[in-house]
Amino acid sequence: MAEQRFNATGKRKTAVARVWLKPGSGVVLINDRPVDNYIDRETSKMVIFQPLVLTGTYGKLDIMVNVQGGGGSGQAGAIRHGISKALLELNPEYREVLKKAGFLTRDSRVKERKKYGLRSARARFQYSKR
Repeated sequence: MAEQRFNATGKRKTAVARVWLKPGSGVVLINDRPVDNYIDRETSKMVIFQPLVLTGTYGKLDIMVNVQGGGGSGQAGAIRHGISKALLELNPEYREVLKKAGFLTRDSRVKERKKYGLRSARARFQYSKR
């Protein structure tokens, strides 16, 4: 019998994370690197592990992640979204807990585009009366 693997895709800003979960000893690899080598911010590590801590599966699953695009914060959010969706495949009873925490909702906030005649999306150039 083949080992069980659960996968899902998570997104945040412009980052896309493909996540695979399997029962194991708690090894987390992001782009074939250990989580401590890939992510340097403690808050980002905390964000990634939130769904696991919430469902009580921290240290019981091996996680492999491929993440592309975005920056550190966006990638961490995408990984959290992907892990949450993969946990649902593992056990549908986690839905209520994860939904209440807001981990299953795709955060659709992205950077607003720059408009012509302006300095950025909304900021204008300084007005000079004379």
